[in-house]
Amino acid sequence: MLKKKALAYFLTSTLLLPSFSGVANTVQSSLPDIGTTAAGTLTIDKELEYGDAYMRMLRASRPIINDPLLNEYVSSLGHRLVANASDVKTPFHFFLIRNKEINAFAFFGGYVALHTGLFLYAQDESELASVVAHEIAHITQRHLARAMEDQARKSPLTIAALIGSLMLAVAAPEAGIAAAQATTAASIQSRINYTRSNEQEADRIGIDTLARAGFNPKAMPAFFGRMLEQYRYASKPPEFLLTHPLPESRITESRARAQQYPSVMLPPSEPYHLARARIIARFSGLEPAAALDWFTRQEKKASLSVKPTLEYGKALVYLDTRKPEKAAAILDKLIRAEPENRFFLDAMTDLYVQKKEYAKASEMLEKALRNQPENRVLELNRYYVMMEAGKYQDAISFLNRYTHNFPSDISAWSMLQEAYDRSGKRPEALAAQGELFALAAQWPKAINNYIQASQLAPIGSLDQARYDARIDQLRVMQQRFESLQ
Repeated sequence: MLKKKALAYFLTSTLLLPSFSGVANTVQSSLPDIGTTAAGTLTIDKELEYGDAYMRMLRASRPIINDPLLNEYVSSLGHRLVANASDVKTPFHFFLIRNKEINAFAFFGGYVALHTGLFLYAQDESELASVVAHEIAHITQRHLARAMEDQARKSPLTIAALIGSLMLAVAAPEAGIAAAQATTAASIQSRINYTRSNEQEADRIGIDTLARAGFNPKAMPAFFGRMLEQYRYASKPPEFLLTHPLPESRITESRARAQQYPSVMLPPSEPYHLARARIIARFSGLEPAAALDWFTRQEKKASLSVKPTLEYGKALVYLDTRKPEKAAAILDKLIRAEPENRFFLDAMTDLYVQKKEYAKASEMLEKALRNQPENRVLELNRYYVMMEAGKYQDAISFLNRYTHNFPSDISAWSMLQEAYDRSGKRPEALAAQGELFALAAQWPKAINNYIQASQLAPIGSLDQARYDARIDQLRVMQQRFESLQ
């Protein structure tokens, strides 16, 4: 993706592409159903409400990656696991945070966050999936809700008070689930953090989910065991070890449990390695020369099936450093071998745009959409080409319909705002930006944008009425959000 396009997909203050799914059909397993005891006080509906609030806070405070391809990959991986999990009671949303630390965390409402550092440490897709499956188990077993209810029984604090003290904690997951203020951080963290029994339960259920989903169940003890050995004597262990304690007994138990499942020999996952290459090229913080060197070194020891993914990573670096000839030499070969591969189609779109060959880009994407109708990655690429070709009104027409269907898609709102700005439509641009502010819980800014839009709209017009109605909605949303704190 072009540097400009990549930046549009990664804004440190307001980016996330949540992926909603229906609640999976649960499959009864032999595992004990001990994760539902929290239902007595903290309802699923209330958890969803808190989850939405936490997610808005994260958008405003963490470098969330809103790259459509990467979001499609992590959502596909996550929902493959959810479809094979038991006790699923909420939708699930998977997203990436740009952070080289090895970490992942889950919170109310089915939200699972993965640090990009996991892709640099996991040796294959099953290892990455093992971390995701572990976090899914924390949610399905309602570990956070259970811990909070237990604490509420032991102290004068209510669950509402405990959750209020944690509202800002999710914005700093490296510290574990803790209150933001130093005076209460230690006490809250010690009482709410996942216990050893929580971790063991998440391992046990996660391994079962891994096996059901067709991944290698032995990947979980392999990943955790390697991490424990590597950082056993480290003065500063990875954040994952701080928030997910790994005693020897836990590793031993996970190995013993994984041995109960048949061995699985899986070929390298092309989507995983393509996503990994994309992260190295775009979101690792490496300078272009260092990234190219990494890909070159990996190629020397990679299998034949993995080498094209490393070449793809090189092509991205060449695109981002505006060397289209070198990128084209790689991408032409890749796209001929896999004409429907969305990673390659996305990169080819960038190449055509860089060369100002908009008609070729549009033709390629229209053909791809006929074969993969309504794919969101391809649709967003099509709108991007319209924007770069100066067809702002066409882009606006499509993006209005798209944002109606996917109101939390930051990429689309950002493009819509830009399209209105370039078209000289200031009220509409303010409204689109207002939606971005609302998704980051920046309520005063969102409301102010709509007030300005209303003032600029013709008096008595439908647009003015629409803006005024949205102001009322945002004020109600703000009140609900503030009542949770």
